Amino acid sequence: MQHTKQTIALAIILTTLTTIGCATNSEETSPDGLPLQVELGAQTIDVTSPDFEHGAKIPHTSSFDGFGCTGENKPITVRWSNAPEEAKSFAVIMHDPDAPTGVGFFHWVVVDIPQSSRELSATLPSGARTLHTDYGLTGYGGPCPPVGRNHRYVISVFALDIPKLELGEQATGALTRFVLSQHTIAMGTLVGTFGR
Repeated sequence: MQHTKQTIALAIILTTLTTIGCATNSEETSPDGLPLQVELGAQTIDVTSPDFEHGAKIPHTSSFDGFGCTGENKPITVRWSNAPEEAKSFAVIMHDPDAPTGVGFFHWVVVDIPQSSRELSATLPSGARTLHTDYGLTGYGGPCPPVGRNHRYVISVFALDIPKLELGEQATGALTRFVLSQHTIAMGTLVGTFGR
């Protein structure tokens, strides 16, 4: 009887994970390994930064100041283009999929970016909000990986079909990512690296 209960519980968990996108195949995940839940073939947004090239090292000035890191925690400037005209707002997430937590590490979560915006930097566009990061703070939290190897930092820009997300300031990155998956009509990514 106990074995049967465990089997049923496992089946329910797997079904739930598949439903919310946590057990999707690789073709349905973004470069940071998070579930994408966007129709395959959806428009891709072009994402760039004047601070570093795709695949290159993030400047030391943008790394965290604390936890043994000595950067200036200067927010990365993120720019995007080729967004769909029907987008009603944007969101930006910076995530480290290589962090030794099992779910990565959320460094920057910005939502409610106005549809007219095409850049995110230290100065937020009017109406935009920063949410909870895994540092336990809101706002930008730069790279600060454990000593030993480079980590990837995936900056994702999401074009959304709604103007605002009903999320409180303390919403986690994972919760925000789940809500975004229900409203994303296009997205693009920029990947940087950092190590110490």
